[in-house]
Amino acid sequence: MEVTLLWVLCVTLIVLGLAGTVLPVLPGTLLVWAGIVLGAWIDDFARVSVTTVVVVSVLGVVAWGLDYAAGLLGAQKAGASKQALLGAAVGTVVGLFMGLVGVLFMPLVGAAVGEYMARKDQACAVKVGLATWVGIMLGLLAKVVLAFIMVGVFAAALLF
Repeated sequence: MEVTLLWVLCVTLIVLGLAGTVLPVLPGTLLVWAGIVLGAWIDDFARVSVTTVVVVSVLGVVAWGLDYAAGLLGAQKAGASKQALLGAAVGTVVGLFMGLVGVLFMPLVGAAVGEYMARKDQACAVKVGLATWVGIMLGLLAKVVLAFIMVGVFAAALLF
């Protein structure tokens, strides 16, 4: 019975983690990783080896890094000011309270408002807002893909 509960917890962590890759409220990649480590530990790393856990861990770190770097790189490429970066961060937090649409679009609004406050140039603000948003969306996509690869590696190790 105890092992069954541990497997249920393992699956729950992975599912919550996959949801968390698009919902910033949940630490997605970390939850996926925790579920995989728990799954490996349940049978004492017999089917899911330590090597597999290391591979999954590296994928998790890469996903985490891309998630943070992508938005900054998009903003940097467009020549964003510090106020635009701060605006994107504030927009992200505000967006959490507005549902999925807020999560997806408030960083764009925040970056554009921050850039406009810094330079008083509407065209530049729109350019920076869009570039920041594209970077964030590419980072989100990369994080989702890597999270599913992590789960795939785990499932392959578990089943084969």
